[in-house]
Amino acid sequence: MTAPLPLVVIRPEPGNAATLAAARNRGLSAHRYPMFDVVPIAWKAPSGCFAAILAGSANVFRHGGPQLDELRPIPVIAVGATTAEAARNAGFTVKQTGEGGLQPLVATLAPGEYLRLAGQDHVHLSPPAGVRISTQIVYAALARPVAPALATLLTEPAVVLLHSGEAARHFRAECERIEVSKENIYLACLAPRIAEHAGAGWAGVCVSASRTDTDLLELAATMCDRV
Repeated sequence: MTAPLPLVVIRPEPGNAATLAAARNRGLSAHRYPMFDVVPIAWKAPSGCFAAILAGSANVFRHGGPQLDELRPIPVIAVGATTAEAARNAGFTVKQTGEGGLQPLVATLAPGEYLRLAGQDHVHLSPPAGVRISTQIVYAALARPVAPALATLLTEPAVVLLHSGEAARHFRAECERIEVSKENIYLACLAPRIAEHAGAGWAGVCVSASRTDTDLLELAATMCDRV
């Protein structure tokens, strides 16, 4: 019987450490190699009357800075439980929490003005009639090159977790830059669009049943064992 494949976690901190711990609690041979550093961007809180704040990442509240104080009376519509928790920790009231990306939430919005707080790289949203969304960039994810130890690890078969389209694009570009064989690497993706950004040529690409870290790790565990 062959040993399970190693699992590589490349998402930025603090999510990386949380995912790594959860993976190891499942008995997976997980390795931590963050390939992004999340940093704040200078911004000014916009004036206006907004029905809600649309938040697609907990990084909005981790890196938004003191400008968030002016927006605290506005309720938050959060993409998922982690983002909702970060909003509450920052003193905001959470009006609604999703579990399948921002677009399904946006599709249900009542007509009105909404403020989207986002990262520099963010998903395009298509609001329904009568819904107007203003977007304010509050943070950026700065890409890191593949670490030498990770490059060595990837010379043998491994499963890599991808939590965002940006991560998929950057990881693909880095593998091509350092000429790592993509035929050794299996990708576990949080959503279908992430798999699309990863492109072709990998040993295998699978998509989580839902946009939660729990289901993504369930998928990854199956891939590590089955492959």
